[in-house]
Parts: sequence; C-alpha cells; structure tokens
Amino acid sequence: MDAILRTITAHHSFNLQSFHPLAGGDINDVYLLKTSEEDLVVKINSAEKFPSMFETEKAGLELLATTNTFRIPQIIGCGNVEEHAYLLLECIETGVKKERFWDEFGSQLARLHQNSGDLYGWKHNNYIGSLFQSNSFYNLASQFYLENRLRPQVELARHRGYLKKDLSSFFRNIADIIPQEAPALIHGDLWSGNFLVDATGSAVLIDPSVSYSHREMDLAMMQLFGGFPAQVFNVYQEEFPLLPNWEDRIALWQLYYLLVHLNIFGTGYLARVESVISRYS
Repeated sequence: MDAILRTITAHHSFNLQSFHPLAGGDINDVYLLKTSEEDLVVKINSAEKFPSMFETEKAGLELLATTNTFRIPQIIGCGNVEEHAYLLLECIETGVKKERFWDEFGSQLARLHQNSGDLYGWKHNNYIGSLFQSNSFYNLASQFYLENRLRPQVELARHRGYLKKDLSSFFRNIADIIPQEAPALIHGDLWSGNFLVDATGSAVLIDPSVSYSHREMDLAMMQLFGGFPAQVFNVYQEEFPLLPNWEDRIALWQLYYLLVHLNIFGTGYLARVESVISRYS
C-alpha cells in the first residue's frame, strides 16, 4: 500500500511523509496521509468491483457543495492506480458540537432540500453502500421510489433467497401512499455516521448517495438507527414544513434502507423488512 499511496500523493503534487489507516466501512480502505503540505484523507477500493463509485461520489459531494448549506470536504482528486480506485479529500479537523448545533443542522437540511430538480432522479447512477443505485428519471415520486429503489432491492433479496412473498398488492399501494411534491436534492444515506463535526463545531456531510428524490427519504433514514434528536425535525418543520401525515410514511421510506441492509448484511434485517411490507400491503 505504501507504493500506491505515494503514487497517489505524487500525482497530486504532495510529498507523502507518513500514513495510517482510519476506521472505514466494508467497502473502502481509508487512510490519513501526512504530507509536507497538509493532511489528507484517501479512500481506496477495487476499481473492478465498484466501477465509477468514486467518480459519482465526487460528483455528489460537488453537487452538495453548490448549495452552500452544509460544509462538504474539499475534493483533491480521484482516479485509478493499478487495480485500485481512489478518492483524495481534505482532512477535516474534528471538534465538538457548538451550542445550538442541532438547530443549525435542521435549518441547513431544510435549505438543502429546497434545492429542486425538474424530475426525480439524477444524471449519474451511484451506489448505496456497496450496492448499485439507479437514478433513472421519473415524473412521479412513487414511480421513482418503486422502480429505482424498491424493485431492484426486492429482486436482489429474492435472488438471495430472503423474500418469497408475492408483493403485487404492496407495489400497487405505493402510488396512493406517496404524495407528489417537487423533487428535492437529498443526501440519500443520512445516518449519524455520515456527518462529522469540524473544529468550529459545525456539521460536515460525508459519504453521500445523492439524487433528486422525495425529501422524506432523508428524514426517514435519520430516524432508522437514531442519533438525531427531535429538535432537528422540529426546526426543519418550522423552516420547510413537511406534507401532512409524513410520520405515517416513515417506515415506507425506511424500507429501502432496510432492504439494502438485508442484501448486504443478511437475515438479521428480514423481520423488519417483512413487517414494513405487511403494514403497507
């Protein structure tokens, strides 16, 4: 790895002095790079297994940065070295949450979601975790969610032997349950592990899985594994009120993320998946 990291840093005109691994996910190796110029972070994975993953992550970070809402890590570059793909980023000096951190987070998220597109989707397909995520364009929120999010994960779960139940009635209900509103730019994988707190005490978004989607998806993901106080949602509601009965749809949006976890991590998530499907069937 030493030779690969030296090649990457030299390509971007940095002089590598030392490096050490950081906690990463199941997909990427992550390293802190000490260079003579500044500290950097690099994410590395298999270019063959995850084609264009870092190119689309880079595009997603750049899109989020254009909104001037949350701080987004500066991108130094991405590319391939031998069979490895990499994404090179600034190193964020971390700190502790400022006073009113969560009020600011709710306000920033509301402003992020007010960035809208003409259609549901995005010009790039990308990834959710290690799984491919289609962002084909649709006019309706229900179509986008069904065709780009639920069906691919359900089909994968069937292929892996997890799901056997007929879901035709469940799929028919989607159009009636999901309300239509303007597509919103969402982070797409907004759990508590995908933001940092910088030295000023403000939030920094990382590891996005962006699309122009229904904004309730971000709100639902934030409540799936905890880590966000009610204060965030109260501030959000004040600044960008959600559609009526949004809380009744939380589990439906969470189904996508539960299916992703089922397909990545296995049957520990099957009972929750089946419970949500039964609720909306």
